[in-house]
Amino acid sequence: MTPVIEVGDLSFAYESGSPILENVDFTIEEGQSGCIVGPNGGGKSTLLKLLLGLLQPDAGRIRLFGAPPRDSRRLVGYMPQYHQLDAAFPVTALEVALMGCIKPGFFPFYSRRDKETALAALEELGIADLASRSFADLSGGQRQRVLIARALACHPRLLLLDEPTANIDPGAEEQFYATLAVLRKRMTVLTVSHDLGFVNRETDVIICVNRKVSVHRAENFTAETADAVYHHEMNFIKHDHACFCKCGGSCHE
Repeated sequence: MTPVIEVGDLSFAYESGSPILENVDFTIEEGQSGCIVGPNGGGKSTLLKLLLGLLQPDAGRIRLFGAPPRDSRRLVGYMPQYHQLDAAFPVTALEVALMGCIKPGFFPFYSRRDKETALAALEELGIADLASRSFADLSGGQRQRVLIARALACHPRLLLLDEPTANIDPGAEEQFYATLAVLRKRMTVLTVSHDLGFVNRETDVIICVNRKVSVHRAENFTAETADAVYHHEMNFIKHDHACFCKCGGSCHE
């Protein structure tokens, strides 16, 4: 079976700079989900842009469903960090979700079916009642779910989420984890996070990025592994609230 993501011997550097990523190799198979973790400046965002086809590698190759990223975009849903968007832009939640239905062309045109698809995505995420609300008036957690709905509107087989729990309150975060568990049953989900607390039981593969890349099964990811990635001692808590720091398990929450 063709892997969902296949990265081989990839290297990348911005102009006149030192390498951001070197000799990157990893594979995500159908049915797996992963999390990209690493320190700020380690290359996580660059790797995500390469997977989206927004940047081209200096060496090596990337394949999504067996094809280059630009040829696979219709199979990929992407959720950016909401603070990267202009929240004051006058659009409703439904209009944001509809952006996931945009097809190639100069002028966007939304059919009745597109609107039904966008509404169905909002409904799946439990926010259909927000369809006519201004995006600017929504809470952080609500905006995150609207952006996920936008990503789902293209019926993706691969969902890429950039810092999905950033700047949302604990209640919204728990709701997000529940949503993610449902989505993983029908598509591959790859998240990007600097927060080791995001590592949880339902993630299959942990992709550690700090110029070099190492890949670990989630159940084998320990505090010692994190130390090697971040280059200093880290304490982190998996989503099941079991502590994996060096306390020996005495600081369970």
